[in-house]
Amino acid sequence: MLPTREPYKGSTRKLVLAFDVGTTFSGVSYCLLDPGEVPVIRGVAKYPGQERVGGDSKIPSILYYDRQGDVRAVGAEALQQHIIEQAEDEGWVKLAWWKLHLRAKHLASSHIRNGDIKPLPQGKSAVEVLADFMRYLFQCARTYIQTSHLNLWKSVKNSIEFVFTHPNGWEGVQQQQIRRAVELAGLISSKEEQSHVHLLTEGEASLHFCVINVIASDTFSKTPIDVSDYSDDEEDQSDSQGIIIVDAGGGTIDLSAYSMKLSPTSFKEIAPAECCLQGSVFVTSRARALLQKKLSGSEHYSNPKIIAQMTDVFDNSTKLRFRKPDEPSYIKFGTIRDKDPKYDIRSGQLKLAGQDIADLFEPSIEAIIEAFEQQRRAASTPINMVCLVGGFAASDWLFTRLQEYFIPLGIRFCRPNAHVNKAVADGAVSFYIDHLVSSRVARATYGIECNTLYDSQDPQHLARQHKSFIQVTGELRIPGHFQSILLKGTQVSELREFRKSFFTTRTSLVACRSANTDIMCYKGALVHPQWLDVDRSSFSTLCTIQADVDELSQTLRPKKSATGQSYYYQIDFDIIILFGQTELKAQISWEDKGVERR
Repeated sequence: MLPTREPYKGSTRKLVLAFDVGTTFSGVSYCLLDPGEVPVIRGVAKYPGQERVGGDSKIPSILYYDRQGDVRAVGAEALQQHIIEQAEDEGWVKLAWWKLHLRAKHLASSHIRNGDIKPLPQGKSAVEVLADFMRYLFQCARTYIQTSHLNLWKSVKNSIEFVFTHPNGWEGVQQQQIRRAVELAGLISSKEEQSHVHLLTEGEASLHFCVINVIASDTFSKTPIDVSDYSDDEEDQSDSQGIIIVDAGGGTIDLSAYSMKLSPTSFKEIAPAECCLQGSVFVTSRARALLQKKLSGSEHYSNPKIIAQMTDVFDNSTKLRFRKPDEPSYIKFGTIRDKDPKYDIRSGQLKLAGQDIADLFEPSIEAIIEAFEQQRRAASTPINMVCLVGGFAASDWLFTRLQEYFIPLGIRFCRPNAHVNKAVADGAVSFYIDHLVSSRVARATYGIECNTLYDSQDPQHLARQHKSFIQVTGELRIPGHFQSILLKGTQVSELREFRKSFFTTRTSLVACRSANTDIMCYKGALVHPQWLDVDRSSFSTLCTIQADVDELSQTLRPKKSATGQSYYYQIDFDIIILFGQTELKAQISWEDKGVERR
């Protein structure tokens, strides 16, 4: 028996719309929340230009722009023959895999070739392309809901909660880009409405999908699902089991590790989320390179258009059907007249060795295994189950190779029978309704840069003595010190705050009216990073916090420097980081007349 979802306890009707914007395919799921009614998750199952309609309905993440930069065709419509012909006649620009332009810079991407990602149209940013695509998806969802549920839209059009998913490796910068795109798309009309926009990792969305489609229907079918409030300090793991969700998509492969606690069932993240740029598009990219090399000596078949045609056939057919490396694979690209035995072309088919095809998958498989082992080492609970979801999960060869790795380890390995490419969109709706994860793990170390008091007995200080300077306080200080506030791997409940006290000095009262500081992020191997000049490339600025402390400045009194030759003003404040929810939040806190302000 599946776990029963409770009736919606809200007082007013609202609509939840979840958008899964993928590198190759995208979709929307939704749920009507009616007071007293049990929520039901549904998918938008029909889009313009689709020939086949079904429960797994998604559209290709493709857009055509004309020479003026206007959108001319999107999704399945962009694959229609008359659109393709018009695009060629009028010089439209076709964009596919454009989501990779938004990728986080810290993700390893040396394997991405120049030709893999087409340049954006002149004058168009990646955020604007995302906004155009979001607008189209929203229009499709609205039309579908209006058609499927008569007289419903008017009652919910001003009460919509939006959930947008993103790869595990996307953080502050990319999250802000998504929020900006939501505004540009016209889905919300002001920054104040951003409270109705919820961001979620694809890994956590997939967990929610797996709870209903795999976990609850199998291992935990006899236990109720509940949102846990147990504390971070709880050490008893005796009745917990570890699960890793592998969301294998078009662009990224996301791994998320959770512990599952029984009676009642609840979830908490137990290792930093992993993300690698080794999705299915990179198998296709490697196939293109293989074809170019194999056919380089052919005057006819080395033509870029024919190579592109073969690559498309590989992407849509050969890649999905591949199962055995000891049997040849075929790319059916032409007519019976296409023949060149020297290059293994007969009757319009190119023959490829099965092992060559298997080798195209190997970097992606190795990336999954490496990320899995990284999480298994970091996890506080032994891992005994792995669930594979995402569009790439449809590959039987990927499933078989991973199964060969996990089964000898005594780890159960499965993929849902339901449409795995719906996992993210459906799971994102479930996230909003069910909210199953009670705590998450910091994926990096967060803190700020500060000047630390010079200590002549500290070897690290002595090594940086040449950088020392006398502050307005008259003290000798060293710049470039990193003060961590939240360490990587720390488990964080939703309401837990991490704070540390700091101060800043000013030489004039006018300069004390505002305070700002950069929140920095460290993604390197050091457990306790302390200096910005050590592993510098692993540090980055996540965001800047600003505070209006004008009222506080009026209460400040000048202080005399240690030398007694000058005066300065000091602002005391705390930096607070909240990471328990799906987005990191940072705040400045200070006391004004005995009352904490933020």
